[in-house]
Amino acid sequence: MICRKLFWMPMAAMLLATTGISCKKSVTTLPVVSTELVQRDEVEIYGEYVGRVRAHKSVEVRARVEGYLEKMLFEEGTQVKKNQVLFIINPDQYKAKADKARAQLKKDEAQAMKAQRDLERIRPLYAQNAASQLDLDNAVAAYETAAASVAMSKADLAQAEMELGFTTVRAPISGHISESQVDLGTLVGPGAKSLLATIVESDTVRIDFSMTALDYLKSKERNVDLGQQDKSRSWQPYVTITLADNTVYLHKGMVDFAEPEVDPKTGTFSVRAQMPNPEREILPGQFTKVKVLLDVREDATVVPTKAIIIEKGGAYIYVMRNDSTVEKRFIELGPELENRMVVERGLMPGEEIVTEGFHKLSPGMKVRVEAVSKEIEPADSTATVK
Repeated sequence: MICRKLFWMPMAAMLLATTGISCKKSVTTLPVVSTELVQRDEVEIYGEYVGRVRAHKSVEVRARVEGYLEKMLFEEGTQVKKNQVLFIINPDQYKAKADKARAQLKKDEAQAMKAQRDLERIRPLYAQNAASQLDLDNAVAAYETAAASVAMSKADLAQAEMELGFTTVRAPISGHISESQVDLGTLVGPGAKSLLATIVESDTVRIDFSMTALDYLKSKERNVDLGQQDKSRSWQPYVTITLADNTVYLHKGMVDFAEPEVDPKTGTFSVRAQMPNPEREILPGQFTKVKVLLDVREDATVVPTKAIIIEKGGAYIYVMRNDSTVEKRFIELGPELENRMVVERGLMPGEEIVTEGFHKLSPGMKVRVEAVSKEIEPADSTATVK
């Protein structure tokens, strides 16, 4: 009996061990996933372009009469005001020309007065038959010739005085003036070097950039007319730019012009925005990154980008069912945010989607949810059009 007991005890142990192993193998392990709830959010949709800054006004100061440069009455690189005296061209020859024209005018006026008196004497004599028709005709012709000479002398004097005024070169606009392009004593004017300096008004700057024909079509779909403000809309297509140190410029600009036709060589059309520049942080001529607000969607459906799977057949996402199984749902994607994506069709707010652990899933598979996030992580609700 003892031998039989000793024989069956190891056999029973082996049987129990085998049964235990079989039980462990029969337990099914469910995939563990993380999920989030689909929500709506306000999304700002932007377009990004490369732009170039130019001054609101840039005027070349040129000499309009020929002469030797006598004075320079400004400091280079400083602010000048409209009508401020900048240069003096030697005025002697133009002053003499004006004096000559003034003297000639006085001479012609004296002759005209004499001719008028002669005509006034001849007319009563002609009426009394004491003067011939020829005498009257000569008197009338002399008076009219003298009057014409007076008019010509007045025009000559006006031109001479205008040229004399051009010897004083004034600022046509207010702004910052460049360095002088000529030295004192240099012969300047129409027959010589006429460019003296350049004045740039940059308190307001213009940003030029190009948009594609596709951008135009998309803006029309959003009921946005570039270059025209719609006061009925709560937002306008404003512009921000990035400075050379990669910081966003404090002030915002507005699109005020869009070219009415597309350049067939590039497939783009020119767009212009105006932007305040009170501290002159933006320099005309520099390139910058331009960001244009193209649309604002108040109730956009957004999901984390990490939850989206993109294959040749399209983009899809796994959606949780009430029985803890997953559904493969194809979706239509919209603009991309920093870490989220706008979904145009295929999802509804409040649905639960898989954000992590979906790589080994298949449609209809039962899963175990590790954690459900009811709120999407905060991020800038700005989407970029691509």
